[in-house]
Amino acid sequence: MTDDDVKRAARTRAKIMEGFARAERKLFTRPAPASPNVQMRFLRKRERGSTKSLAERLGVSRKTVQRYLSGASTKPNKRLQAALVQETESEWQPQVRAQARQRAASSGGLVISCRAYFGLGPEGTSDAGRVRDITVAVTPSHAAAIIAAQEEGATLSDLHDAVAEAIADAYFRQGGGGRAGLEVKFADVEWLNITF
Repeated sequence: MTDDDVKRAARTRAKIMEGFARAERKLFTRPAPASPNVQMRFLRKRERGSTKSLAERLGVSRKTVQRYLSGASTKPNKRLQAALVQETESEWQPQVRAQARQRAASSGGLVISCRAYFGLGPEGTSDAGRVRDITVAVTPSHAAAIIAAQEEGATLSDLHDAVAEAIADAYFRQGGGGRAGLEVKFADVEWLNITF
């Protein structure tokens, strides 16, 4: 794999993870804490009161965490603000997220919308590779594989392959027939959205 391939795969994985994060935010029945001080207090509870482990989690000093908890600081820099939002949302309403994931994996499936390069056949044919906008309902079995890969912190290729296989089966292979063995190349993801 070349350096460009590795970078492309990393961008694809990041877009898939962002798609999951956006989908989960839409599930929240209550808004997540918005102010940095409330986010710090919430995350400290999740860390069982340990300011040391919270500081490590956010990539800041313990003293910085204590300043926000005491109210002495209220305006974090961009990196800390992004970390607070990401960590708060990843811990917010875990039961709501778990129920949605279970439903998707057992009966509901997922809807994946994306704009990416899909290549199917040789150049000069209607199946030649090109950038396509695709929205497809993914079966519960594929949804379960994608969710499992995402939860287990799958490697770049594992998560990419799970999403690519789900899209290929649902959109390009449509029930098998003569296209059951069709190989689909999925790359250069411009955007990707997931709906539970």
